[in-house]
Amino acid sequence: MKFRIVSDTTMTNVQRNAAGSVVCLESVGVRYIVPRERTGSLKEYAIRRVSRRVSYDTFWALRDVSIDIANGESLGIMGRNGAGKSTLLKVVARVLRPTIGRVRVAGRVAPLLDLAAGFHPELTGRENLFLNGSLLQRTEAEVTDRFGEIVEFAELDAFIDAPLRTYSNGMISRLAFALATAWRPDVLLLDEVLAVGDEAFQRKCLARMRSYREHGTTFLFVSHDANAVREICDRAIWIDQGRPRELGAVEAVLYAYRHST
Repeated sequence: MKFRIVSDTTMTNVQRNAAGSVVCLESVGVRYIVPRERTGSLKEYAIRRVSRRVSYDTFWALRDVSIDIANGESLGIMGRNGAGKSTLLKVVARVLRPTIGRVRVAGRVAPLLDLAAGFHPELTGRENLFLNGSLLQRTEAEVTDRFGEIVEFAELDAFIDAPLRTYSNGMISRLAFALATAWRPDVLLLDEVLAVGDEAFQRKCLARMRSYREHGTTFLFVSHDANAVREICDRAIWIDQGRPRELGAVEAVLYAYRHST
């Protein structure tokens, strides 16, 4: 199936141009070159490469992706596992450089791609907040100023001075989400983050995201939860095997995606 743009009644092109483009991808592609044969060690790989006995396969994780996202707009990203959704977010976050194409992003970006990334298991929750805060380009004073709010939102008052290795995965995810969203970013990248915590905590996350959306934050939201996409997003894109298949109004894209699977 060729890529097509379906009817989008949520926001017209005139409105997008007036609001201003915050995220723009132009014919973006990400290519990986993978060795065809598996080697047992780095030494074996080096020997095979020097002797030119290593053959490679080319794999396109993304291909021909062009999206223009306006200031304050929310874009849901749908697709099966391995379709290229997370790769798309990494390109926007500048964790990955595209092989071809151009990416433009305006403003401060908060990527929630791997909630546990950057956390050290031997440090306490308190120490990890300051460590990860620096990775998010927040000063020690900024983290100190929001420290109480972050811990309260994460519901970890009794555990904040315990080593992170004593935390459950859900506790780590709550701490990471609370830190990354303690300040309203210009662009927020979300990769299945609503799987964190219990149902009550998920409602807190949704409420915070709705508040940021109302105040002009631009969202790129990867989720398999159709209801969450409906609630948060203005438009949606369906990606299949690295290529965009549908882009437009949320219900139209969800309909096409459901009927394909």
